[in-house]
Amino acid sequence: MSDALPFLSSFHTVEEGWIDFNGHMNMGYYTVLFDRCADEAFKTMGFGPDYRATRNLTTFSAEFHIRYLREVKRGDRLRSSFYLLDHDPKRFHSFQELYHSDGWIAATGEGLTLHVDITGPRVVPMPGDVATRVAAMAAAHATLPRPDGIGSRIGIPGRG
Repeated sequence: MSDALPFLSSFHTVEEGWIDFNGHMNMGYYTVLFDRCADEAFKTMGFGPDYRATRNLTTFSAEFHIRYLREVKRGDRLRSSFYLLDHDPKRFHSFQELYHSDGWIAATGEGLTLHVDITGPRVVPMPGDVATRVAAMAAAHATLPRPDGIGSRIGIPGRG
């Protein structure tokens, strides 16, 4: 992980089936892309299919908010940043920016993720080795400027 940048995923291509009748990517597929890109960051923290298979532990999304900033079309290539903003033994708060291959931001996503024992399922603390990785990523990301849009809320401006 670079100290100069947040985690950056590989590029993913907008698929034909993701395009809606307006000719741009349907809102649901932004979540798909954010999730695929986050899976890459999660792997560096020790989460993923092997984690579930060997430890009966995984992560569940508790909340996720998306801001749609610019249209994307079929064939566009996108990647996501991943900032680990905060964490405790059982959960973490993250923020992502979905970048077009031309460099502009198409969307942002902010989430709260839970660490789960699947035999319950129930929310449980992360094991020490994973907690150490999560803490290391959070410490590295704490040195970065905070991206715009963290904690944004929905509402009509000026309407109480």
